[in-house]
Amino acid sequence: MAVRTGAEYLESIRDGREVWMRGKRVEDVTVEPGLAGGAHTLAQFMDNQTDDPDTLTFQEGDERFPMSFLLPKTEADVRRRGTAYYEWAKWSNGMFGRTPDYKNASVMAFAGAAEFLNETEGHTDFAANMRAYYAEARHNDYVLTHTLVNPQFNAALAKEGLSSPEVALQVVKETDAGIIVKGARLLATLGPHANEIEVFPSTLLKASEENIPFAFAFSVPIDTKGLRLICRDTFDEGKSHFDAPLASRFEEMDAVVIFDDVLVPWERLFMYRDPLLCNRAFAETNAVVHMMHQVAWGKLAKAEFIVGLLCAMAQASGKDKDMFVKGQIAEAMWIAETVRALLYSAEHQPEQDQWGLYLPQRRPLDTSRNLFPKLYPKLIETIQMLGSSSLMATPCEADFSNEISGDVQRYFQLTNLKSRDRVALFRLAHDVAVSGFGNRQVLYERFFFGPQNIMASIYFDLYNKDDMMDRVTELLNRS
Repeated sequence: MAVRTGAEYLESIRDGREVWMRGKRVEDVTVEPGLAGGAHTLAQFMDNQTDDPDTLTFQEGDERFPMSFLLPKTEADVRRRGTAYYEWAKWSNGMFGRTPDYKNASVMAFAGAAEFLNETEGHTDFAANMRAYYAEARHNDYVLTHTLVNPQFNAALAKEGLSSPEVALQVVKETDAGIIVKGARLLATLGPHANEIEVFPSTLLKASEENIPFAFAFSVPIDTKGLRLICRDTFDEGKSHFDAPLASRFEEMDAVVIFDDVLVPWERLFMYRDPLLCNRAFAETNAVVHMMHQVAWGKLAKAEFIVGLLCAMAQASGKDKDMFVKGQIAEAMWIAETVRALLYSAEHQPEQDQWGLYLPQRRPLDTSRNLFPKLYPKLIETIQMLGSSSLMATPCEADFSNEISGDVQRYFQLTNLKSRDRVALFRLAHDVAVSGFGNRQVLYERFFFGPQNIMASIYFDLYNKDDMMDRVTELLNRS
């Protein structure tokens, strides 16, 4: 099959999966209000691969595959992958963060470093399982979601790196066919719209006998018996693209995943009964670097979009001549250009890893992923400060065709923008900076890779500090 059309993707998720939202079971996620918009947006993403194959796909033999599955064997391959990530991200302007290329990047990395998975002694060839899954996922052009985090029941246990058996996903039985797992996991973004879910370990597992039942990695189809998704409230409230330009298109639903005695076949198991190996997996396969690469391009697209929005808002009202407003928007421009520079640095200093794959340099990408969660709320604040009450002076699309349309046409115009265009622009700004959709984006950015203090601590530990401290020592000892 390889690269799929949007229609083929939509048909693949009409499979009887158990999805719950608004207190009832969803019959079909492709038509359910609040979920259908996201599904059809993803279908358009899939069609883009056919429309722009040279950028978004690569050819191997007689098949074309998504570029995110390309094993980077050269420095140029790193930049080819980056170009594809950027094209995917620009289509939603970074507002649909969990596009399929994100998880494809991790599957590619684990497949390229598959021998790492065989460090655990046992009767299962985990490396062969991962390579086979990589081949299956790219051939079928799967849309993947993942879940990493167990629900917290006992904070003291979590602080010690232990899982709470009352709620955490765990192995309850082994059979000839595979393992049986039971429990819950947080938080599968895109879960209702995915074909498969990757269940990978938290990176905070203490190496102890108590944690062995919680140490595993696997992937199963979303329609697997015993697997159910409980969705949060949807931010797609059925409004038109005019009234909710982002929420009506880019709602990527988040869901808690319940596993009620789910069978995981042995051939779908990638790690098992080795907490320390689970802790090392993302770093030593370099999956985290390849995932950061995709993420950083998405953040650039998002920052650029907000710069464009701010400039359009200022131009509409004539505030683009005001020195203070220019200064506010310049700060947003600095954020976008910082992410761009970090990406350039990473992609133009690629390194070959122990598995023979090239990857962008980690430090610039790590810098980006630590900075952006702090900078994104600043971007949103700038929209709020510039837009002020205009973010609330937003009649709906219907008001341009009813008996008060004359009032709306007259009183909502700006110096450089007619009424309808002004309302459309500020409804977009509202969706970015005020709406439930927009505030979910802020929360998402704050915690995308984890709590900021933990991420900063990891960055500190990985940073090459010795050379810089040696310079301090040299100066102090200089005669």
